[in-house]
Amino acid sequence: MSSPVGPYSPVVRAGEWLVCSGQVGLRDGVLMGGGVRGQARQALANVRELLEGEGAAMTDVVKTTVFLVHMGDYGPLNEAYAEAFGDHRPARSAVAVSALPLGALVEIEVWARVPE
Repeated sequence: MSSPVGPYSPVVRAGEWLVCSGQVGLRDGVLMGGGVRGQARQALANVRELLEGEGAAMTDVVKTTVFLVHMGDYGPLNEAYAEAFGDHRPARSAVAVSALPLGALVEIEVWARVPE
């Protein structure tokens, strides 16, 4: 997992809630290849690592927000997303943006509920 690229916390606990800042497809400081599918897989792996570090799992996620540079990448994003979440289907928003940090194609933030 890479360090944050700005002055923010990657994950914050607020009572029963974990909020993970938007994750891009960075691993060891390098943006993953493989287009949006490869970057989404890594972004979701980063999310999983943040959650597990707080004693949570992907099945605790109740809401995600996905930011895409190209809405035409919606299909490949969905493939990586379904791989990461399996049968679990959190609520989700997906929005197109003009650009993302470090030239990323996708960024994913999540909210998870984890009873204390």
